[in-house]
Amino acid sequence: MNRVHSLLSGREMSIVGALVAVVAVTAFVNPSFVSPQGLHDMFLNASIIALLAIGQTLLVITRNIDLSVGSVMGLTAYLSGQMFIADSGTPVIVVMLAGMALGAACGAFNGALVAIAKVPALVVTLGTLYVFRGIDYGWASATGVHQINADQMSPEFLSFGSGSVLGIPHLTLIALVALGIAGYALHNWRSGRELYAIGSNPQAARLAGIPAGRRVFTSFVISGALVGLAGVLHASYFGTINASVGTGKELAVVAAVVVGGVAIFGGSGTVLGAALGALLLTTITGALPILGVPAFWQRAVDGAALLLAISLDRAVMLRVAERLRKERSLRRV
Repeated sequence: MNRVHSLLSGREMSIVGALVAVVAVTAFVNPSFVSPQGLHDMFLNASIIALLAIGQTLLVITRNIDLSVGSVMGLTAYLSGQMFIADSGTPVIVVMLAGMALGAACGAFNGALVAIAKVPALVVTLGTLYVFRGIDYGWASATGVHQINADQMSPEFLSFGSGSVLGIPHLTLIALVALGIAGYALHNWRSGRELYAIGSNPQAARLAGIPAGRRVFTSFVISGALVGLAGVLHASYFGTINASVGTGKELAVVAAVVVGGVAIFGGSGTVLGAALGALLLTTITGALPILGVPAFWQRAVDGAALLLAISLDRAVMLRVAERLRKERSLRRV
């Protein structure tokens, strides 16, 4: 257990080191990158991806994945705009709760197919990626409103997305609260620790009496609720919504989670690492234009980081397995 803890701590510290290096190099080229406004924008841009990564971490720990996050995010963002078109005086908290409820419903649909019908999560969420996006486009076509602009939403909603407390953006504060709750639950609640057991060895977890199906289903629902919240925050921050919001976010989210040290094979990782991974990848994306890297290379960063992280995890797993095999051999002797 201590060895695993040390491994995770090492991964998180390496992410912090890489983040510092990226910021230092970029600041050398353009000092405004580390100005108060530059740092404010850096954390603000990472907040939505971090929120998505926190929910995704709960699933990856259990050897599952959700590729529909971008589509669900777009669906809940569009819902936010439609609520203001229906009633411009809708309270912000009501819009947030509605977005989370819709996201949780989408997560429950995915979770039921995975946990109850026993369909692989990769297959289920790859399918619902297109289903939910189709619903989003269909909704826009049915209403005739293909784009919702800032003037159609309430000023309070828009000011919330761009506002801050003591210089910390509202979106970042929400991501930090979600990070704290999820981190505490994973390491202190029995149900949280059981997610690691399910990911480490699903069959052994079931034999030990852990309700694996229920835990996986709940993880999908919670992840969906966080995705729904992220969609609402996206609408509040950017102020312009169409049916394509969130397209391609699934790659960025999975990359952030894996880069953050959450094993793609399940059983290990932390939400803190996933959030740091989101911050690192978002910072790199923001730094590339300043460093003169062509725009078409920016999307390749997430894919390259994902491949590198999976390769490193695989190498570490093989080394640990070899070390354990040698220790067992020595004990027998």
